[in-house]
Amino acid sequence: MTVTATSVGEPEQLEPAAAPAPARGVRRVRRVVPAAAASLSGVLLYVSFPPRTLWWLALPAFAVFGWALRGRTWKAGLGLGYLFGLGFLLPLLVWTGVEVGSGPWLALVAVEAIFIALVGAGIALVSRLPAWPVWAAGVWIAGEAARAHVPFGGFPWGKIAFGQADGVFLPLAAVGGTPVLGFAVVLCGFGLYETVRLVVEWRRTGNALRRGAAVAALISVAAPVAGAVAARSLVSDKAEDGTATVAVIQGNVPRSGLEFNAQRRAVLDYHARETERLAAEVKAGKVARPDFVLWPENSSDVDPFANPDAAAVIDRAAKAIGVPISVGGVVERGGRLYNEQILWDPAKGPVDTYDKRQVQPFGEYLPLRSLLNAINPDWTAMVRQDFSRGHKPGVFTMAGAKVGLVTCYEAAFDWTVRSTVTDGAQLISVPSNNATFDRSEMTYQQLAMSRVRAVEHSRTVTVPVTSGVSAIIMPDGRITQRTGMFVADSLVQKVPLRSYTTPATRLGTLPEMLLVLVAAGGLGWAAASAARGRRDRKVQVVRPEDAGVAEPTR
Repeated sequence: MTVTATSVGEPEQLEPAAAPAPARGVRRVRRVVPAAAASLSGVLLYVSFPPRTLWWLALPAFAVFGWALRGRTWKAGLGLGYLFGLGFLLPLLVWTGVEVGSGPWLALVAVEAIFIALVGAGIALVSRLPAWPVWAAGVWIAGEAARAHVPFGGFPWGKIAFGQADGVFLPLAAVGGTPVLGFAVVLCGFGLYETVRLVVEWRRTGNALRRGAAVAALISVAAPVAGAVAARSLVSDKAEDGTATVAVIQGNVPRSGLEFNAQRRAVLDYHARETERLAAEVKAGKVARPDFVLWPENSSDVDPFANPDAAAVIDRAAKAIGVPISVGGVVERGGRLYNEQILWDPAKGPVDTYDKRQVQPFGEYLPLRSLLNAINPDWTAMVRQDFSRGHKPGVFTMAGAKVGLVTCYEAAFDWTVRSTVTDGAQLISVPSNNATFDRSEMTYQQLAMSRVRAVEHSRTVTVPVTSGVSAIIMPDGRITQRTGMFVADSLVQKVPLRSYTTPATRLGTLPEMLLVLVAAGGLGWAAASAARGRRDRKVQVVRPEDAGVAEPTR
């Protein structure tokens, strides 16, 4: 018989020697099962994203992830979070390697998964707290906030909100933007697991449910759903400032991939030709005359300010349709290269411009150029000259309507879209060029972002794309018209102009900041509790007389 040392507050016991450690096979299973669950739940989260409409799979994905993390050490959470990140991001971002090979794709995923690994560590820490789903969901949103800012200006692709364009939670985007929408989904998923866990524990042990824990779990599930139902009142298609008839042009490209860049003049001709075809249909009375026309990003990679021939092609198209055109051009000015939208008037020519503000790292500019050149000169050859950033929001006045411009990659960033609305935009256009990525899921993921932005700011959103999918989206997130991929086409529709600002527009970054504070509060509480627990668990030497054993004769 041995005397066991006890921790403070624990009953003193006389016990036989400790039981033998679990067999090696059992220990291996205990390690493998959580790792497999974390990886597969990441894949499940990916499957919930477009082009599929299985948005609800995000809930069991986070429920399983919560099961894998709850009660683990932060080190285990770090590893499990990284596996979850790989399961999610590897398939989600595979399009980034369509034309440049697997190296950049795998490097991007490896870096981005580090953020999710840190989130996993944080969730493991807060999982022992009361109402842990709330703290855990806050930690997830804090991770998304970090990923949207660093490194190289951030990469918010894969925000949970962007997978919810078809979901019941979508109206919450109007309440607090993508952070609130994402928080609700993650909270509901963790709350679902906690509810199931408590019920299973109750059935297994027969002990009474802890009222506080049960209420917290149920609220974690019910509150996001109830909030989404209540938020529907913020979603409206009412034409507050009248309507505008908009035309979206998709001219198509000669061929997909990076090769399309070698066909710059052909791309311009295609868009001019589709615009002139539309003008002929308008003249014949087959289609309503638009108030203005929107061309996609890179529709004129031939600089019309430096090339009179390109300017003549655009001018001819504008005169044919008889209304202003927003043209996506690549322009060199003062020795600098800009991804620019140009407002082209049929009578006056170019009258306004907008320079893209959030340029894409490793696509439009190359960080660490000397290092990458040493590793693989082919990578640096693909981005020969860096694009410069614009500094002012783009809002064109077109036929009396205020059109906010968010060029392609910018749609992933909360601040770029919001700034156009606070600057007066009555509708939003997201001109894009997805030809580089062939027929990958990237196009549909980006289209879903635009649907979320429509609800977030209660604006019509148009998406003119060189090769598809182009679309017109109502302020409630519905797609009313869309094109196919790699076809020439045009969309014409009367759409509402709106000036109402949603709570998300008015609050800006405040909801995200508050959720980051929730995460910080939970992590601080967990750290304090762990420190207190370590002090309480310090082993005290038990004196023989205290244990009821006679002191031996010396």
